Amino acid sequence: MNTAKRLLTLAESLGCSAKENEPMSLHTTFKIGGKAKLFIKVNSKENFRTLLLKAKDFGMPINVIGNGSNMLVTDDDIDAVFFQLSGGEFDEIKLIDDTTIVCGAGVSLAKLCLFACENSLTGLEFAYGIPALLGGAVFMNSGAYNGEIGNVIVSCTHITPNGEFQTLPKSALDFSYRNSAYKSNGCYVTDVMIKLCKGNKSEINDKMKDYMARRRDKQPLEFPSAGSVFKRPENHFAGALIEQCGLKGKTIGGAQISRKHAGFIINIGNATCADVLDLIEFTRNTVLAETGVELEPEVLLIK
Repeated sequence: MNTAKRLLTLAESLGCSAKENEPMSLHTTFKIGGKAKLFIKVNSKENFRTLLLKAKDFGMPINVIGNGSNMLVTDDDIDAVFFQLSGGEFDEIKLIDDTTIVCGAGVSLAKLCLFACENSLTGLEFAYGIPALLGGAVFMNSGAYNGEIGNVIVSCTHITPNGEFQTLPKSALDFSYRNSAYKSNGCYVTDVMIKLCKGNKSEINDKMKDYMARRRDKQPLEFPSAGSVFKRPENHFAGALIEQCGLKGKTIGGAQISRKHAGFIINIGNATCADVLDLIEFTRNTVLAETGVELEPEVLLIK
């Protein structure tokens, strides 16, 4: 029995959903990606730890994904195991005092924002509409409308590369623009503690609805995408620079720079990873040549 089969058998014995040769196009908001050797949905921290350690013992490359909303996966088949934190402990959310929330890394930002609103807690409105799970949002320090996830975090609990559970305070997590310590420390987030402020439920709800309406009005949500493709350059906006260069609607294969918002590359029909990468490179080269500004991709490439 090969290592993938052995890990699949172990995952199933633990009550996890596991599939071989799973198309990653089914698990990314870009709807792009080749087949993963193994795709496992885990619903408990202990099962996650057990499977992580066994995958490492087997020498299998490991990827952990949330909602697949900020990633671009290669067209090729991927000889790796993908873990998704789904349900169970990872979807739990609770108040531990009047303004502090503890929740699993598999909680969606939408669910977290609605929970905060229901409890009259303000500070997360900016995140309403970001199509991410909390663990992925922490990894990327996701943000919008002048807010970032790192701003409201007290601490994170994770599994270390050695398989130990550890909790670190915000000060040890190196949050900066679209960045955190999790991009380099090899740890996997399991739980997050968040501190908010008491507010007016109606005002919080109105602000969330306003942000969602702005997204629907300005962003091409009707097409598969990975959100904003490029980080915000200092003193500039990526979308404005791309539009300035006349690139709205530029198409390579099935990938297109959105005519609605130039900061988005959308999948207009059977786009490949190669199409998107070619369009990203074309865009970067054009913007650099015409404006002198170098765009840095925000989307994570998994290959």
